[in-house]
Amino acid sequence: MRLGLIGLGNNMLSHVGRLVQMPEVEIVGAVDPVPEMQARFTERYPQLAPVPIFGDHQEMLRSVKPDGVEISTPHALHFQQITDSLAAGVHVLVEKPMVNSVREAEDVIRARDAAGKLVLVSYQRHTQPTFVKIKELIDSGAIGEIEFVQALQNQSWYAGKFRTPELPWRVKKEISGGGQLNDSGSHLVDILLHVTGLEPEVVFATQQSFKLEVDVNSAITVRFTNGAAGNVSIVGQAPGIGGAVWEDVTIYGSKGALYYRMLGQPEFKPKLELRLVGQNEPVDLGELPPGSTPDQNFVDAILGRDTVKSPAECGLRVMQLSEAAWKSAASGQAVAVRALSGATL
Repeated sequence: MRLGLIGLGNNMLSHVGRLVQMPEVEIVGAVDPVPEMQARFTERYPQLAPVPIFGDHQEMLRSVKPDGVEISTPHALHFQQITDSLAAGVHVLVEKPMVNSVREAEDVIRARDAAGKLVLVSYQRHTQPTFVKIKELIDSGAIGEIEFVQALQNQSWYAGKFRTPELPWRVKKEISGGGQLNDSGSHLVDILLHVTGLEPEVVFATQQSFKLEVDVNSAITVRFTNGAAGNVSIVGQAPGIGGAVWEDVTIYGSKGALYYRMLGQPEFKPKLELRLVGQNEPVDLGELPPGSTPDQNFVDAILGRDTVKSPAECGLRVMQLSEAAWKSAASGQAVAVRALSGATL
């Protein structure tokens, strides 16, 4: 399988570390307009020094004609890079968030379907054992019908943006599309919607930005289409160890509840507990299922060995909640998700 890389920043280098271990994969082209990024790529992976590096993704698509591309660039660039790749007949893995608006997400889904290609959003939690187990339990009816969700995430995100005189692109709205809700918060929103299967209907939010032009803290209340309710709290102004994330999520159902706790340690050691109504002790969950990565899922899906675990519809659901939250915080009013759509899909 011939893959192209669009964007050669830190995140892409991690993707490449996984791709070079896959015997089915040949990296045939890379894109980055910054010479320093190009040089660092070949220094980090000298075996890829013969790979041509382009300054523009369209040139790479025309020149090397890859089977698929992986995109890890600033958020505002995703939409054009995705749709151009699909128009060229190329499968796409794109970093989160997929795009920055509901209408862009709907357009990506239309473009994907017209091209007959795959789009996978690189939400790694879809392939991590703990979250695979949570989804299995909910899908099996272990907690009954979902009635309420409570989710909190905090991270030392805000303080880290002032370590250099030049603010990073992630806090520049024109480039990032949003702040912490569009960054680490995107992972929490995504996995919450993914494992529960819930779709947001009405959103009310308040946000704090402090010295930035993008959101840092978000307090979000959601009514879902099945009548369930929920609170999602994204806190970017918090103490923490590096980029480690602290999370506390409870999913309440008519028969019981699932409790997920991630206590902010750099190593990934979450706690998961299932408790049923009328029982004093938690349920024995047994062994967790095996895990994988979005890169492996992307390759396997293209080769017909697996289905896409985080399709473009996941990117749409995340953006429905996120865009509604931004608009609600700006207006002080609740926002109906249907008002954000350009067309019914």
